[in-house]
Amino acid sequence: MPYHRGGDASSQADKLSGIVEESDLYEGFAPHVETSEIKTLDFYNLPKQTGKEPALRSHTEIQQLLQQGKKRDVKNILRENSWPINSPIRSQLWPTLCGQHQTKQQMLDGFYWEMVHQVFGTTELSEKPIMLPAFVDATHCLPYHLTSTGRAVADRIVNVLGYDCPDITYSPVLYPITSILLHFMSEEEAYICLAGLVGSKEKVFINQTKLQHEVTWKTVMQIAKKHTKSAISYFQRICPGLKLERVFMDWCWWILAGLPFQHLVRIMDCYFHEGIKVLYRVALVILNLFHKECQSNNEWSPDNIKNDIGNALIKFCKKIPVSPAKLLHAAFSIRGLSTQYISRIFIKTEMLLKSRSVLNSGSKQLIKSRSSDNLPTSQSQVNIQMMSHTLTIREKLHSESCRNLGEKSPGHRAIAMGVYPIHNLKSQVCTNEDLFTLWSWLPVRITMYQPVLLYTTEEHGCSLTTFYVRVEQHEPTLLMIKTCNNEVFGAYCSSRWFERNVKDDKGQRQAYFGTGETFLFSLYPERAKYPWVGIEGDKDLGHSSELFMAADSKMITIGGGEGQAIWMDENIRFGKTDSCKTFNNPPLCPSGDFEIRVLEVYGFVGI
Repeated sequence: MPYHRGGDASSQADKLSGIVEESDLYEGFAPHVETSEIKTLDFYNLPKQTGKEPALRSHTEIQQLLQQGKKRDVKNILRENSWPINSPIRSQLWPTLCGQHQTKQQMLDGFYWEMVHQVFGTTELSEKPIMLPAFVDATHCLPYHLTSTGRAVADRIVNVLGYDCPDITYSPVLYPITSILLHFMSEEEAYICLAGLVGSKEKVFINQTKLQHEVTWKTVMQIAKKHTKSAISYFQRICPGLKLERVFMDWCWWILAGLPFQHLVRIMDCYFHEGIKVLYRVALVILNLFHKECQSNNEWSPDNIKNDIGNALIKFCKKIPVSPAKLLHAAFSIRGLSTQYISRIFIKTEMLLKSRSVLNSGSKQLIKSRSSDNLPTSQSQVNIQMMSHTLTIREKLHSESCRNLGEKSPGHRAIAMGVYPIHNLKSQVCTNEDLFTLWSWLPVRITMYQPVLLYTTEEHGCSLTTFYVRVEQHEPTLLMIKTCNNEVFGAYCSSRWFERNVKDDKGQRQAYFGTGETFLFSLYPERAKYPWVGIEGDKDLGHSSELFMAADSKMITIGGGEGQAIWMDENIRFGKTDSCKTFNNPPLCPSGDFEIRVLEVYGFVGI
């Protein structure tokens, strides 16, 4: 059964200095840790004491800040407070940090042990080796300083997590993270922390599929090409035939398998709050430091590293010449590496990989995919037809009569326009083929979910406030507009509309949000899809080409840069459409200005 520490461990952390009594040296570690292996008194881990250093912050202080929603303050504290490796604060701090990302309901007491009993038939720890799940990388089951018992506990945790989370198919870093957690907490606490990290929706912590793993290291490579140009150029110069891919495939092991444990623990302090972007930053610093050492230290001369730069990087990390504090300071001093920037690179890389995967599958399969594989099932088709008003309005009224309906209630407008389900009417504007075409344009993973009508002006009225109440928490959403001139167009919006309220690191609301999965479409009079311009190549795009979504209390906008692709007013009555740089689209209706006859917004059940 799990052990629990008594007393307020975090209050002791403020009093700990780098030099402690021998009896207290290992008080911060769990019982299943081989503490004799851990070096706590390395010279570079102890900054010179001047007597003016501020006291280290306690767990209680950090917990109160989190409860007040002051995550930015917590971020700064975690970056600046160099708690000693043996500080007991982590036994409470790490569970608190991981717990804030938990999306499921809080686990009941004893839930983990019930799961253990369900998987193994007993809660007793077996003396025999346990077969690990297939998603574990057997070559990187890093135990760090765990005892044999601690390793058996780590094996059991990942097995239970695999049983509870069958969607995890490939996650090589999960085992090392498990081992690190177990240095400072019980088995049950470590499992709960992992469940929070794996289930996080707001931030990425642990990749769980081969696609995510590949997209991640390729994202690091793209970022490095921009932020560590000198290092990349140096490696390519001394190794003309070098494929950078081979170096960056192992980027996470520079950190998890290379860095001293003291450095790794301090990185985890920040990682458990901020997510994988912390590791991105540390990787860039490692590249720059390695490049610097290569030019001044014969141990890392071109002749010694050119045959295997990847392995040399890991060896370098084991001897990294800077303290944990300096490493983190350099990592967080890198400019232009915002979460939004990283997300754009990640989405773009993911989409390129997916598109290449389709192309590599062969032309026959590609044709088949376009014609049928991306289409909904017969039941889904029926549901779409039953729900869609936008594409089934009887075309009996002149556009002038539509404009005269402005003074009437939504109910009167619905009656006047003759709205009927599609199975009773045949649209004179759009056919079933239009619906199926639109479905084939959606990301493949989305076509597996059932569409649900979230908002329609016919039923819910013409109010942006109502639009937000019904739509803002859903991701993704599909907007379909029918104008009074019978044009039909819209957009697939990849992010929640709630993100209009999200603030950046400076406390300011983002003007634009969204990702490169967003696209525009037109169904009548033209049938066309307008994807993000960035998906077509690796060239660096300007800010005006990445303006996906924007919204406030007065309007919503999709697409920007020298024009707005879709703009609607707060009454969801009038709008305009222009060409824009984000999607390189023409105006979606000939006149540019339009009056909205019906707006519908769909979400997808189960996402």
